[in-house]
Amino acid sequence: MRLGMYVQVPFCQTKCTYCNFHTGVFSRDLYTPYVDAVCREVAEYPRLLRESGIAVVPNAVVDTVYFGGGTPSLLDPKGLAEILNAMRAGFECKFEEVTLEADPETITPEKATAWRTAGFNRISMGVQSFQDNELKATGRMHRCEDVSRATDVLREAGFHNVSFDLIAGLPHQTHDSWDESVARLLAMRPEHVSIYLMEIDESSRLGLEVLTGGSRYSASALPDDDSMAAFYERACARLAEAGYLHYEISNWGLPGFESRHNLKYWQRQPYCGFGAGAHSFNGRQRWANAHDPAAYVAAISQGKFPIEQLAEVSRDDALEEELFLGLRQLAGIDLARIESEYNANLQPRVEELRAQGLVEWDGTRLRLAPDRLTVSNEVFVNLLN
Repeated sequence: MRLGMYVQVPFCQTKCTYCNFHTGVFSRDLYTPYVDAVCREVAEYPRLLRESGIAVVPNAVVDTVYFGGGTPSLLDPKGLAEILNAMRAGFECKFEEVTLEADPETITPEKATAWRTAGFNRISMGVQSFQDNELKATGRMHRCEDVSRATDVLREAGFHNVSFDLIAGLPHQTHDSWDESVARLLAMRPEHVSIYLMEIDESSRLGLEVLTGGSRYSASALPDDDSMAAFYERACARLAEAGYLHYEISNWGLPGFESRHNLKYWQRQPYCGFGAGAHSFNGRQRWANAHDPAAYVAAISQGKFPIEQLAEVSRDDALEEELFLGLRQLAGIDLARIESEYNANLQPRVEELRAQGLVEWDGTRLRLAPDRLTVSNEVFVNLLN
């Protein structure tokens, strides 16, 4: 059984206005105790699971690791290496893909070299935009020139698998500025690209400002929904022309550079999460650690599992996940397998959605219609109901 490992690093230099994650600005004094706690959680993981009534994934071989955040690149490279070494000591590991999320302004030649030495072979860079006014409006610390500099540093250190993130729908973004950001990305040719639509919800400062009719955080400068959809569709076309494979709603890769770790999430493969707020899945249960870093460290130091949520995945839950996660992949899902495995008749709903032009079905695989990816949630709701 192949197993993925995820490490949550909740520390940031500043909180972006659009961020709705459980991350924040914490004292650097917490960094070392946090690394120590993650190492201990990794070392004691089998015991912690058994004592919590959670099934251990049998005969697992760890082949992917992903350090996300937050900004994992803020941690001392020595601490990152210690976490990877703890995994090697406690699990059977055959690392194929080891990813570190990094903000451009945090990348230095010394860090990049240390990351390679530790075993990282993939960097996911939070670019978000190539327009300085858009970056400033959202509280990002880096500027456009930092992305080019950081990429050169990574290439010189030997990284041949680099991913860029962009966000469609940032304040002050226009059709021209979006086209320029995509053009600059393509000129730098990262091996992987993620493009996310701006989310508006009350969990972020910008989202709450928009929902309450305020004007702070450049809320009035947000593009409308039609513009965001146009940005996304324009990027889809240009990435395809440049040879990128669109394999998941928000993700593209040059051939052979799809994110192996993230595919585990969409294909419902098992993964273990370490750190504050990290989520895990063993095929039958899903659980999550406490979000507060200090509470997480305190629990681990007392030999306790810092679990905050634990849920059995029912048959209905699993079916919903098969459909929701599976259809995020452009290759779609094997409808016959799912209907047989879950004793479900989905044909009537599929025919309705196909008649509306929302999905395609070739008799075996069901997939979202390529020109309807921006309304994917509508498809999911109709199919699941």
